[in-house]
Amino acid sequence: MRNKEINDIVDFANHPINNQDYRSLCKEKLDQNGALVLDKFITNNAINNILIEANNNKNKAFYCKNYHNIYLNKKDNSYPDRHPRNREIISSKGCITDDQISDNSALRCLYNSAEFQSFLCSILDEESLYKYYDNLSSINIHYANNGQELGWHFDNSSFAITLLIQNPNDGGKFEYIRDFRYDRNRRDNYENIENLLDGNIEPTFLPISPGSLVLFRGSESIHRVTPVEGERLRILSVLAYNSEPNIALSDSARMTFYGRLE
Repeated sequence: MRNKEINDIVDFANHPINNQDYRSLCKEKLDQNGALVLDKFITNNAINNILIEANNNKNKAFYCKNYHNIYLNKKDNSYPDRHPRNREIISSKGCITDDQISDNSALRCLYNSAEFQSFLCSILDEESLYKYYDNLSSINIHYANNGQELGWHFDNSSFAITLLIQNPNDGGKFEYIRDFRYDRNRRDNYENIENLLDGNIEPTFLPISPGSLVLFRGSESIHRVTPVEGERLRILSVLAYNSEPNIALSDSARMTFYGRLE
């Protein structure tokens, strides 16, 4: 029997997530493109309530500006500073954490839903999905003000799940290039990455509207969010799961992104 709360959140008429044919179609699109955008996945009423919640809590957001390389790991001193392996990229955003999301939030209802998790598992080829062991990392809401951006990078995890809550006036565009981490011989794709960082390669733009659920495989597909333009915030929720239980985000990552450990 369908949970009434989930029925109020997911637009089952357009996204019958329990239907095997629909699941197969979604999986095929994700496998083909490396990204899947499910437009208006969330009902209008639910996304409006989520936006109200996000706006009411934005004063709690921890803002950070990070300098990182595209691999999100430590500098390799065997390469020059300007080499694609080490070149510094800037990312900046605000974030509220899982423990700041209310128990009756539509985001939490969606995240915890067995139907939703089953749908994700069938598309992502995962047996089960697990929340983060720490109390900060499972559900986040990100805020990007004018000039803030998410710089080019590859993800460490094999998949990412996001829900766009509000677009800015301009900018804040999601761009990516699929299968860009390695060349055809499975060597680091430094030459093409350098051309991209120098602005000589045109990435793919992924149009996303509020209420859209996005599944993305970013470990080998380089991606970014361009700088936000205008006074309206770009607001996005990250729904983070693990393939194994009892995994916590590292202490250093929590301090960097959240400004606290618990």
